[in-house]
Parts: sequence; C-alpha cells; structure tokens
Amino acid sequence: MSARVEFFYDLSSPWTYLAFTNLWPMLERTGEQAVLRPILVGGVFNAVNQSVYAAREMTDNRKLKHSWKVLLDWAALARVEMNFPSKWHPAKSVNAMRFACTLEENQDALRRFSKAAFESYFGAQENLDDADVLASVADSIGLDGAVLKAAAQSDDVKARLRTNTEEVIARGGYGSPSIFVDGTDMYFGNDQLPLVEAALGREKQ
Repeated sequence: MSARVEFFYDLSSPWTYLAFTNLWPMLERTGEQAVLRPILVGGVFNAVNQSVYAAREMTDNRKLKHSWKVLLDWAALARVEMNFPSKWHPAKSVNAMRFACTLEENQDALRRFSKAAFESYFGAQENLDDADVLASVADSIGLDGAVLKAAAQSDDVKARLRTNTEEVIARGGYGSPSIFVDGTDMYFGNDQLPLVEAALGREKQ
C-alpha cells in the first residue's frame, strides 16, 4: 500500500516533535501510512516566512509567550518530555537533517532515528547540530553512527536535503511540519492533525 500522507519536517521544531509523536496513532486509527521527508526549515523561513524571525525578536509578544504554555500542555497530552528551550535554542539543524536524509530510503530506520533525535534535543537538551551527538543517537538505536556521520557529508545527501526543502516550498509549505494528503491537500502543524485524519476519512467514503 502506498503512503497517502507525506510529512515534511525538521528535527529542531518542538511542535514538529509533537506532531511526529501524534502522527502514528492517527495512522493506526485510519489504516494509512506516511512517508517522512526531511527538510531544512531555516531554508523555508528564509524563502517564504521571514516573519518567524521578527516574531522571535518581539520580547512583548503575548501570543509567543502563551505558546510556550500551550506547548507544554500539548507535551503533557502526548506524554513526551519537553525540556525546552535549552541553551541550544534556536538550534542549527543542518547536520541533523543531513543525518536524516541518509536514512530517507529506509523509512523504518528514519522513524527510529527521528524519535531518538527528538528525545535527545527536547528531552536530554543535547546539541542537535553536533555530529558526534547525532552519531551517538544513531548508535543508541542500533544504527552505525560513524557511517551515517560520513554519509551525511556527501554531496548526494546535501543535494537531497536541498531538493526536499525546495520541493516543500514549491508545493506551498511555509514551515515544519508541512503535511500533505494525497499529494495536494496541505496541512500544517500538530494542531491540524485532526483535519488530516478527517481528510483521510473523507477520501474513503
């Protein structure tokens, strides 16, 4: 069965961690599958959503302040450890997303690595952009961290990450996670997962 859901994501986003966690139970309920597509969210912001940077600089931004409270509420609901922000925030994620791209053809390994990397950054507050930390994360789930570290620096992997990022921009994405149902029906973020589930249900009727 082909995957009806595409999940374009960057490991540096706490909301993406929540959506990633909540994605799989939803897929089990619907009997559908998803394909994970690593991107560099900074590249997306630079191209089409620079307002994110301005919002971060507004120290009196009530919406942003309240979002931290809501983030922790969602984390409690999803039962994930959310020690955020850490001293690494906002994190550079280029190394992490290159690691992820090395695994894109092995979706099971990519899912396991992504989960472990999320836990490393948002739970243990480790440096998401440190290649040695990422290699250790890979080792911890039975992958070869040294091999992935070397592969992540290859031109092919760098090109794949650029291509994925350019693709999500071209398809209308503006952040992480950008979620597509059946190719063209786009949704954004953890909060819209119920809409993804509804869309999957409508298509079956």
